[in-house]
Amino acid sequence: MADDKAARTANIFDVARLAGVSHQTVSRVLNNMPNVRPATRARVEQAIAQLRYSPSPAARALVTRRTRTIGLVTPGSVDYGPSSIAMNFNFAARAARYNVDAISSPQGDAVAVRAAIDGLLKQRVDAIVLIVVDTEVLASVQALDLDIPIVASATTSRPHPRLVAIDQYRAARSAVRHLREAGYGPIRHIAGPARNPDAVERIRGWREELASSRSESTALVHGDWSAESGYRIASEADIAPGEGIFVANDHMAIGVLSALRERGLRVPEDVGVVGIDDVPEAAFLYPSLTTVRQDFAALGEILMQKVLLAVEEPDTVSESTPLPTRLVVRDSAPAERPTGSRRSR
Repeated sequence: MADDKAARTANIFDVARLAGVSHQTVSRVLNNMPNVRPATRARVEQAIAQLRYSPSPAARALVTRRTRTIGLVTPGSVDYGPSSIAMNFNFAARAARYNVDAISSPQGDAVAVRAAIDGLLKQRVDAIVLIVVDTEVLASVQALDLDIPIVASATTSRPHPRLVAIDQYRAARSAVRHLREAGYGPIRHIAGPARNPDAVERIRGWREELASSRSESTALVHGDWSAESGYRIASEADIAPGEGIFVANDHMAIGVLSALRERGLRVPEDVGVVGIDDVPEAAFLYPSLTTVRQDFAALGEILMQKVLLAVEEPDTVSESTPLPTRLVVRDSAPAERPTGSRRSR
């Protein structure tokens, strides 16, 4: 019974784990490629036999037509999150001996992204990876039916076999919970763009964490991920001593810290601030920024694993659990609001 189950469910990654090699090595053995040591080849073949693994006919048919090139569609921005995802995906693709043909889509809407995809299809890429920053693009991606695999980095509350994401919902809840438990309140949220999937999930996490603890909130305001927008919003908002501010990314939080300082509001004594991303500068700000770290390196690797599985095993359905995040506590919102603070109004 166990062997029958293994025969039905084993994939190239199962073989790699059992043989103690990379999935790239398994692929080279399957395709009878050179540069594999005899002992390694024997170990892979033994694992294949033990698992009774057989690549799908569709994958075999694709072998002779592969270009070992992946198309990557990125948004037309230099925002830290998408840029980090693209960089780490490139690293993972290179490690798997794939080339990446990247196209930037400055408009970022569904029409522009579809045009970018069409351009990549003409280059005969083996698969396409999208970094999605717009909810309309996400909807259109999920509806696409192409002859090659398409995988996306996109946050959604509904899992999808070809989507890979970091858990923005729980990241937001952890940030808000930390501010609340440290003694700050009410807790306002400076959100990202209204149509950005990450921003949407962070808003959902903020709202549900406050609702679960029956905590007070303030009006939601949207920024554009830039430090300038964070500065402008914090300069104009009616922020009272005692509040906590959950900012949807670190660059906006940098602007928030500057505005609060100009207004004479002390951080963390008067106001607590938490961001998301853990950009390299976060630890060196004054005060250093409490934030939620995202593992972009792991995301890039999982994106590449999804691509390889889709190319090698097109009939396999494999949903991904969103990657966890980690709260990094620093001076802008310590574990406990400092004593001697001004009284909240």
